[in-house]
Amino acid sequence: MRRFLSSLQGQLVLLIIGSLMLAQAISLWLFVDERGLAVRAALGAEAAGRAANVARLIEEAPPELQASILRAADSPLVRFDVTSTPTVDHLNHVDGGSVEARMRTLLGPGDDRPIRVELHEADGTLMPMSHINADASNLHLQMMQGGLSSLEMSVSVGLQDGRWLNVDTRFNRPPLQWPVISTLSFGITAALLLIGAVWFLLSRLTGPLRRVASAAESFGRGETPGALPATGPREVRDLTVAFNDMQGRLTRHIADRTRVLAALGHDLRSPLTALRVHAEIVDEEDIRISMISSIEEMQVMVESTLAFAHGMATSEEAQTVEMRDFLKRLQQDMHDGFEVGEIDQVNVRMRPNAIRRALRNLIENAQRYGGGATVSVTDVAETIAIEIVDNGSGVPEADLERVFEPFFRLEKSRSRNTGGTGLGLSIARTIARAHGGDVRLENRPEGGLMAALILPRKGADQS
Repeated sequence: MRRFLSSLQGQLVLLIIGSLMLAQAISLWLFVDERGLAVRAALGAEAAGRAANVARLIEEAPPELQASILRAADSPLVRFDVTSTPTVDHLNHVDGGSVEARMRTLLGPGDDRPIRVELHEADGTLMPMSHINADASNLHLQMMQGGLSSLEMSVSVGLQDGRWLNVDTRFNRPPLQWPVISTLSFGITAALLLIGAVWFLLSRLTGPLRRVASAAESFGRGETPGALPATGPREVRDLTVAFNDMQGRLTRHIADRTRVLAALGHDLRSPLTALRVHAEIVDEEDIRISMISSIEEMQVMVESTLAFAHGMATSEEAQTVEMRDFLKRLQQDMHDGFEVGEIDQVNVRMRPNAIRRALRNLIENAQRYGGGATVSVTDVAETIAIEIVDNGSGVPEADLERVFEPFFRLEKSRSRNTGGTGLGLSIARTIARAHGGDVRLENRPEGGLMAALILPRKGADQS
């Protein structure tokens, strides 16, 4: 799960879904607010219309019919009454401006009678008016159960004879209707469709990116993944084409440099052989021995140059190798042998012959200059380190990196008299870096040198 959340695909999916959920929440809040305003306006307009109509009926009807009109206008939540004083005893209208405007429109443009409106939230359960009988009240409470949010509005309208028509009404905001099954099915269906569409679109983006990353990792380990197909959006196709071009140029560059070194070493063999023949016929023994020694040294350097060129080549196919068996076989093949420490079973993707050659160089150095070699394997995260330890005098700190330069030798501890041309460490590091790893040297506190050949585990069938 953590890997998915850290990927581009996972983060984009979460971003899109989170944005849509936030947008839906804001839309719902705005909808509820607008709905509440609309309901309040509609109920207020309906009460204003009834009050205006009853006021005109009272003024136009004979006195003996006025009581009947008031009784007919009453309902469980609306009560009409005519008194000598208004029930709304103040003139500052709270949310009542629209109600008054509605009533004046119904009463006519020339009507300037006083109209007072008071509107406020009601506390508690929405109860029917006190003038309704008990049976009607119980029926109303059963119908309106649920604790709905209610409003109270009082209207006092001046009549032509000086009396006041008082209207008291209560109404509630109808609750939002959320059918659970329908809401869940809609949400799940919408989420699945959205995730499917987003997943398809992002796969076209992230799929080619993953292939480019995997090919780059393989190419960094010295493998040749081949040209990648250019798929996906235009920018991703451009990236794939650029990677293919870079891979081809680097492959050609390395191949050309390897061929130059190999050709140089090969072409030097013939003149050296001729020089050796001419040196053999020199009469003076001292001069002949000196010439032959110099020619042999040059031949060793030429062979080392060819070996260095072969170490740069990457034609060998990579394989998944189990390190414990690999080192056991190498121990049997080497004449002087070496000690093998505790090694856990670990698989590594490598070119076996190249790594065997790099390890030979490191182990032979330890045997020649450090009095023996002990090999162990350290497994750290996504890399392994094959450590070769000796008990020699070590390497000066200032020269720990210089010893990797071609033909560089330490005069004090690694002179020509003890063998070597200064290419062993260079070849080992070249091979390791061609695998995406490295070779590092470190002086041990207790004495001796530790050479670590580091290889990435990525791409191996790990156990």
